[in-house]
Amino acid sequence: MNPNDYRQFYNEQSFRQKLQKFGKTAGVQVAYSALLLFYVMKEPSVPLKAKVTIAAALGYFIFPTDAIPDLLPLVGFGDDLGVLIFALSQISGNITPAVQEKAKTQLRTWFKDFDEAKLDEIHSKIF
Repeated sequence: MNPNDYRQFYNEQSFRQKLQKFGKTAGVQVAYSALLLFYVMKEPSVPLKAKVTIAAALGYFIFPTDAIPDLLPLVGFGDDLGVLIFALSQISGNITPAVQEKAKTQLRTWFKDFDEAKLDEIHSKIF
């Protein structure tokens, strides 16, 4: 399947359901990466090309039968993280401090205490 084909699987309701169900299992880095993309997608000033990239990455994240099943311990979300990081690197110019703060605020509701250095690892890969 072409990576852009996954965009057909993206919709906000499915995204929210996936994150609510698997956010803690996926871990703070996967959840943060997905949330960054989600909040960038909602910005009206973001170009259509970037939104297509985001929809494809989030569609892959949502798709129930991706390359490595999400239910496998430790590795199940590794492929998802790779796809999310790639998409983030492609649209990094659209990630504002406000978007980052929205994603962090949502993380704090799911992960009461998390190591913010894990987020710095994500930033180092995309900026």
